[in-house]
Parts: sequence; structure tokens; C-alpha cells
Amino acid sequence: MVADRGKKLKVVERTEEEDSDHIDSELVLSIEKLQEVQDELDKFNEEASEKVLEVEQKYNEIRRPVYVKRNEIIKSIPDFWLTAFLSHPALCDLLSEEDSKIFKYLDSLHVEDFKDVKSGYSITFNFKSNPYFEDTKLTKSFTFFDEGTTKITGTNINWKAGMGAANGVNHDKKGNKRPPTDESFFSWFSESQQKDIVEGLNDEQVAEIIKEDLWPNPLKYFNSEADEEDSDGDEDEEEKGDDEQDDDDDEEEEEDGEEEEDN
Repeated sequence: MVADRGKKLKVVERTEEEDSDHIDSELVLSIEKLQEVQDELDKFNEEASEKVLEVEQKYNEIRRPVYVKRNEIIKSIPDFWLTAFLSHPALCDLLSEEDSKIFKYLDSLHVEDFKDVKSGYSITFNFKSNPYFEDTKLTKSFTFFDEGTTKITGTNINWKAGMGAANGVNHDKKGNKRPPTDESFFSWFSESQQKDIVEGLNDEQVAEIIKEDLWPNPLKYFNSEADEEDSDGDEDEEEKGDDEQDDDDDEEEEEDGEEEEDN
């Protein structure tokens, strides 16, 4: 009896081991099949990315003359880029009072992807002759490498006599952060390391906002300033109308009071 029970236990243990081996082999097989499918998807995704880049490069060339045409029209609108910057919810915090004066000489802005779109881009600010610096073109470029690093290059501005210190050249810095009220936006051009311009916004993020948000449709932000002025005007009209209505109501009450006295 004891021997039979021992045989049964061994049979049960052997069965459980066989079931476990069977489950493990099925799991391994399923994972291998899943990996094959995932590899196939990765291949298609890579091909799709390459096609997207080809299309992007094609349309960059198509858009180029349209951007040139747009820049020519913008030149006829006073303070266009200054207004657009100051109306942008993120970029508005980057300009000091002195920066705003310099921006009045900004003639055009241009963003250009490198020929290999994924390798980087440049942002160029073109200025009219001005009393602040000798340069007519200020450029900031970002080059992306396969290992995930970024090379940042920019114009080292040639300030005119007495202008550099007033525009952020000699200001003290605390760590990697620059005081937004004292530091000039123009020091952004010469920075070659990732540093915060304002809290939570570093050099490359500023460039991305200009490239991905402001550059595609600056009119949206220029118009938002005009819309705010229209809105303020409407509010003034409403307040004026309310005041006139109050005056009319007061006059009616006075007339009613005089009639009661006469009676």
C-alpha cells in the first residue's frame, strides 16, 4: 500500500514536470514568433520614416519660394516680428526692453532644415543696419548626431561700442540659469551649451518653439495682438455705453422726483 502511494506521487511529480516543460516551450515559441512579427513591423516603420523624410524634403523645396514671398510682404508691416514675439505665450518672456528696441530693426526671419532633414536645422535673423551691432545676420544652428548628441553653433555678435554690456554680455550667471529680466535674448545666439533661458525653457526648446510654432504661421500671433486691441476697444465701448445708460437712469429718477414734489 505504501509502495503504491509512492509510485503515484512519482507519477504526479513527473506529470507536473512534463506539463511545466511543455508550458515553458510554448511560451518560448510564442515569444519568438512575437519577436519575428515585431521585427517585421520595425522594418516597415523604418521604411515609412524614410518615406516621410523624402516627402518632407520635397515639400521643403516647394515651400521655399512661398516663404521668400511671405518674408517680402512682412517687410512692409512695421514691427511685425516684434509684435509676433511679444504676443507669443512663451517667447514674450525672452525679450527685455532693450531687446524690443533692437527687434524693431529685424528685417526677416528664416528657418531652414538641413538637406538631410533629420540631421538638423538653422534659424537666421536678418537685421537692417542698426546702432546696436555690426552684424546683419544672426544664425543659430542645431546639428543632430546618430548617437543622440547635439552640436549647437551660433553667431558671436559683434556689438558696437558701449552696446554689448547693455545687452547681456557681461551679466553674472547662476549655474546654468540666466536671469530673464537682466539677460538679453541675443546672448542665445552665442550659447553653445544647453542652458535655461527662463525657468523650464532651454536653448534648444526656444529654437523648437520658433521652428515648429512661430515660423509656420507668425500671422496667428501678430493677429492675436490686434485681436486684443479690438477686444479692449469693445470693452471700452461697452463701459461707455453702461455709463451713458446709468446717466440716463439718474436723469429719469430726478425727473420723477420733481414731478412728485409738484403734485
